[in-house]
Amino acid sequence: MDHFDISVHRSMAEIDARLWQSCFGTHDPFLSWDFLHGLETSGCTTPESGWQPAHLQLGRDGEPVGFLPAYLKTHSYGEYVFDWSWADAWQRMGLRYYPKLVTAVPFTPATGQRWGLVEDDANDPIALAACGKALCESLEISSWHLLFVDQENSERLTDAGMPQRLTTQFHWFNQSYRDFQDFLDRFSSRKRKNLRRERENIAKQGLALRTLKGQEIQLEHWQFFHRCYQTTYAKRSGHGGYLTGSFFTEVCPNLGQAPVMVIAEHRDQPVAAALFFEGEDTLYGRYWGCLAEFDYLHFEACYYLGIEYCIQEGLSRFDPGAQGEHKIQRGFEPVLTHSNHWIADERLREAVSQFAEQESEQVRAYQRDAATLLPFKKEPDQP
Repeated sequence: MDHFDISVHRSMAEIDARLWQSCFGTHDPFLSWDFLHGLETSGCTTPESGWQPAHLQLGRDGEPVGFLPAYLKTHSYGEYVFDWSWADAWQRMGLRYYPKLVTAVPFTPATGQRWGLVEDDANDPIALAACGKALCESLEISSWHLLFVDQENSERLTDAGMPQRLTTQFHWFNQSYRDFQDFLDRFSSRKRKNLRRERENIAKQGLALRTLKGQEIQLEHWQFFHRCYQTTYAKRSGHGGYLTGSFFTEVCPNLGQAPVMVIAEHRDQPVAAALFFEGEDTLYGRYWGCLAEFDYLHFEACYYLGIEYCIQEGLSRFDPGAQGEHKIQRGFEPVLTHSNHWIADERLREAVSQFAEQESEQVRAYQRDAATLLPFKKEPDQP
């Protein structure tokens, strides 16, 4: 606790934007001050939505040296690292699980920095963990969860007494492909034919797709996307999406060149859209919605055009979002994602640690099995 002092900001508006950006840089679009501030001002992350901003400022000798995006959560929605069983266990013991402290980008299961520092040599996860634990104890919070942490820092947090949980996602990696056909040439013959047939069906159905970036995306495109987003969310879950209309129409247009949108049209009428965000070397597929159903349209808009975009722009990785085993046969490789958790109650701390260790063994085994299902041709030295 002697390395950092820590304070809490109840909104991004309380934090100097330039200082925040000097800590996090510009390589991750979801950690920009504008993105996180926009979530708050558009009503996505508020006390009413169960995402009370509680951003942590790290200091030393009275001067700020870093920040963590953080939220007091009154539920576990929109996190993508599921802990409902933990909440049930707390309740059975007569304890209160919520509010809990979550360090993450809301509604965004993408690995990235979870703390930004003015100086790299200030990066001390052990001291950081000690500060976070002390804060939780002082606020009488049940737990602290850092979600989708990069592997190196996650392992250091594990060493600091914050058990690690693993999940699996499916990412595409650019092997210096010249074009989409060059990527397809890695596939076995049967898998290559299947994918080609899916793409050919798009034109046969009378669909045309176009990709827009940054300022090319006009207000009417954002309005249309929100309509698609809400319609699809309602079909799947019976309720609206986490993000508000003003987030898309007022916040996203001010995020520079980061937004990338694919719009699908049928007989000159827009029928579906997919939204991506571009980082320094990664394309992030985030949201999708449609007003009418067409065969393979989701794959074309959300995956194949994303791959083409990465090849065209020289991006090294495509993270299309959480879940989706159907991505494997389309060339997305299973990767591990990491999160770390600190539990205040000593009686439950060891139980959570054992649970996380056993779960991680199962997740690693699943990743290995999933990798055997990739569509690529076997190398000569492979069995």
